[in-house]
Amino acid sequence: MPSGPKTTRALNHMMSSKYARIIRRKHQTQYSTFYFNAAARSFAFSSLTSSSIPGEVAVLVNDYARKPQTSISMQTLMRTGRGDLLSKTYKDEVITGDLKEKAATERILMQVASFLLHELPIRLAHRINDLENVPMMRDMPSVKAVKDIYVNSFKELLLEPKIDSPAREAEFADKLNGLYENHSNILIQMARGAFELRAAVRNGEIKGKAGQTNGVVEFEQMDEIMSFLDRFYMSRIGIRVLAGQYLALRQPPLDDYVGMICQRTSPHEIVCHAVEDAKFMCNRKFGDSPEVVICGRLDLCFPYIPTHLHYILLELLKNAMRATVEKHGVDSDWPPVYVIIADGKENEDVVIKVSDEGGGIPRSYMRKIWSYLFTTADPSIQEGLVAFSGEVDHSTDSPLAGLGYGLPISRSYSRYFGGEVSIMSMEGYGTDAFVYLTRLGNSREPLPI
Repeated sequence: MPSGPKTTRALNHMMSSKYARIIRRKHQTQYSTFYFNAAARSFAFSSLTSSSIPGEVAVLVNDYARKPQTSISMQTLMRTGRGDLLSKTYKDEVITGDLKEKAATERILMQVASFLLHELPIRLAHRINDLENVPMMRDMPSVKAVKDIYVNSFKELLLEPKIDSPAREAEFADKLNGLYENHSNILIQMARGAFELRAAVRNGEIKGKAGQTNGVVEFEQMDEIMSFLDRFYMSRIGIRVLAGQYLALRQPPLDDYVGMICQRTSPHEIVCHAVEDAKFMCNRKFGDSPEVVICGRLDLCFPYIPTHLHYILLELLKNAMRATVEKHGVDSDWPPVYVIIADGKENEDVVIKVSDEGGGIPRSYMRKIWSYLFTTADPSIQEGLVAFSGEVDHSTDSPLAGLGYGLPISRSYSRYFGGEVSIMSMEGYGTDAFVYLTRLGNSREPLPI
């Protein structure tokens, strides 16, 4: 084992810090003192030489990253929010009379908060390790900043005491609300990291493997980075759903809602709102926008998170409108964009199709449209991303539109609860985009390792 004054000082600092006390308490219940001391020295030394994460935190990150994540479904979120699963936690307590509703609400919040206090550090640790190890992107300044946010949130959650009373639950909610806000523009920051990687590739700072064109990386087809970004964004969606659901449960209840899940989500209403937003964005760019015709099962309702569906449909609609205007010209009579909502009693999915006559997509581009690193956006728009300082990822002012993130993020939202987004294109004519959403809500999160 390497040793020396520098290593010894780092180890002593680590062992005396507040995080070391957490490490010692956790490890002494599982391993021998000898094993813990050896592991601590090993992590302390490696952190000095290869990681920007402090040694004592690196120990905890690796410890938590070895723990399994708990996958949930929409049905589980709804049942927990309604208190259906309380008997599994408070089976020995019987609450009756006028106190039942209030007591149940407090117990629901304590149950969910306790689960989050256990689960969120595990999920954050998995992503911290991923951010630390992903090739090329880990060296981008914006990605390093995202990793710092995740590490700080991980540390703050570990210092939270057990939730054993309504007062402690309220304190935890305040802490989590602050962390939730701190993570609100992570998408923008990661998109900025992709921009920085593009610039490094184009400047020749990053070279490809032998056999690639001129030795330069084909960055829109970097499979390892693509897999990393899929994992990262799927995990981010899951973390924000868990935290957002809990925080929504603490707000005054809305009709038909359990937390952020609407039990009677109307695809027709969501399409109408998405059309308004897409028209606003199209009008801002072109001065006008194509007509949108909505048909099919306009009376359909099913349980879903409306904000997720709105994001997916807004992305598809603004793409369809932009393609239509650019194909036919600003001064032409534009063919309408069609939205068809399909469903039947025997269907396993609700299916929504967005159809346009915007000229289609070349077949050679079909793989690239799902890449976070591929964009046809004007360079001035990409430059605007670097200067953008907004605090919210998804808005009509966000520069994510046109930066290659819309379609892959939409697909991640649909896949989170077992759905899918697929694109069928006829080059020279138009494109059909299909959104598949599971009706029953019993699909579990596809949690990345």
